[in-house]
Amino acid sequence: MIKDILFSLWFFLPAGFANMAPIFAARIPFLHNYSYPLDCYKKMNNKRILGDHKTIRGIISGIIIGIIMVYFQQYLYNHFVFFKSISIINYTQINIFLFGFLLGFGALFGDAVKSFFKRQFAISEGKSWLFFDQLDYIIGAIVFSLFYIRLTLFIYMLAIILWFLLHVIVSFIGFLMGLKRSAI
Repeated sequence: MIKDILFSLWFFLPAGFANMAPIFAARIPFLHNYSYPLDCYKKMNNKRILGDHKTIRGIISGIIIGIIMVYFQQYLYNHFVFFKSISIINYTQINIFLFGFLLGFGALFGDAVKSFFKRQFAISEGKSWLFFDQLDYIIGAIVFSLFYIRLTLFIYMLAIILWFLLHVIVSFIGFLMGLKRSAI
């Protein structure tokens, strides 16, 4: 069970970091030129499709971080027995660019889908939508990673629970640091 918990955290680590990447990328001055909204200011039912916070900068930074994290995982897997012992997949046989892209893009796609529904349900940007805000990225990462690697249903369920809890903790820390507007 401990190995499953560690693997669930380890496997989706690139998605977790990709989900956080847009927050940090927004604070980098030379990236401000790339803050154009993904929805190109388009509306549906007189409401923005995604809103101002889903940007080209965010999606690119998340994908890049996803790829970097998978590269880092592959390095750790190759050089430390601990990471081989917790992994149920062989990181020497995966395409780090494809897998990093799928996890990074999947996490941000899940977040964008949730934002679409928040806009349509008139939930303001930045306002917490309990459960959806905490699960969107991991569900997106699961869906997109299925195109490349399939795990057991147990691992997916465990990942959803663990990453939900981790998201709540990290969000609270981000709130305390002034990086987020709400604690959840």
